[in-house]
Amino acid sequence: MDIKIEKANNNDINDILILLNEVLEIHHNIRPDIFNSGKTKYSSEELIEIINNKLTPVFVAKDNDKLLGYVFLEIKITKDIPYLCDNLSIYIDDLCIKKEYRKNGIGKLLFNYVKDYAKSINANSITLNVWYGNDLAIKFYNDLGMKPLKTTMEYKL
Repeated sequence: MDIKIEKANNNDINDILILLNEVLEIHHNIRPDIFNSGKTKYSSEELIEIINNKLTPVFVAKDNDKLLGYVFLEIKITKDIPYLCDNLSIYIDDLCIKKEYRKNGIGKLLFNYVKDYAKSINANSITLNVWYGNDLAIKFYNDLGMKPLKTTMEYKL
């Protein structure tokens, strides 16, 4: 494989929608009380806005023209909040590799690309959320050197 990572464009939307559905089904299987099966996080119209917004870059991993994975980012700026330090960080909103291409190093390539991108804009950190029960994702991020920042707790009624 000759994997290249590039900024997503509107021609990638159909492939991204397929992968968004894969992610949703993973989350639905973990928490069917929260996630509806058969839906996607974003519509085509929302993806156009996201892809073209400089504060929400999306990068895709491709082998030739075949889209194998993506990473959605949000640039988070904390400034002039008296009780918080000024901060520029990258939030990984979503990262997915096509099921049949997982465990081939593509996710690590995307993450390393995000690290380089974050450094290039002088970000201080990279953050993300992982759903409890998504053990493969948790192991993946731990193996990349990520550590828990905080924990969201739940008491189900």
